[in-house]
Amino acid sequence: MLTKFEALRAIHDTGAVLIIRLDSEDEALAVAHAAIAGGIRALEITLSVPGAKRIITALSEEYSAQGVVIGAGTVLDAQSAYSCIEAGAQMLVSPNLDRGMLEVANRYQAVSISGAFTPTEVVDTLSAGADIVKLFPTEISGPGYLKTVRAPLAQAPILPAGSATPENVSEWIDAGAAAIGVGSSVTKAARSSGDYGDVTTAARTMLAAIASARGRGDQE
Repeated sequence: MLTKFEALRAIHDTGAVLIIRLDSEDEALAVAHAAIAGGIRALEITLSVPGAKRIITALSEEYSAQGVVIGAGTVLDAQSAYSCIEAGAQMLVSPNLDRGMLEVANRYQAVSISGAFTPTEVVDTLSAGADIVKLFPTEISGPGYLKTVRAPLAQAPILPAGSATPENVSEWIDAGAAAIGVGSSVTKAARSSGDYGDVTTAARTMLAAIASARGRGDQE
């Protein structure tokens, strides 16, 4: 079992959390396996996925010893948080601030990623004990908004969730994102071809784009 420190390091080192929100248990499992083969080391299985907890258990049993963080998403309360941890989740993600969820995450040393949008919400989320703040929604904001929020809150580790592609991920990194919540650009990469190797390729492409953006920032 990964320690919390190891889980946070996996997120930091790759700069990505893959958000799997799909309509089929089989597709979600296939995407997870393919993405891990492509280098993804932190995955969020949202509770909206059919059989989400079964998926979390199966992936945790197979990959935790390999340093892969398996987490649960859309965790809205303490009861759901505990049941996800029982299923094997080592990371809990919510779209909003729920103190009960954060208390459970901290009690059992799971990584917590808690949603916020405004500066007040970001500060409240950090004060409540979240490890990482999930900027949500991103479709109505963008990298410019993140940069503006981080100007007075440079200490806040913020992960924008959604809207990231290999083409725009450098904008999010330049704006100060601690890591990127990666979605359909990877998880739906096999939809047209039926070949989950396309998911593996998409994962590698995204991780390479993040690494390149980070490297450029280190040189500036």
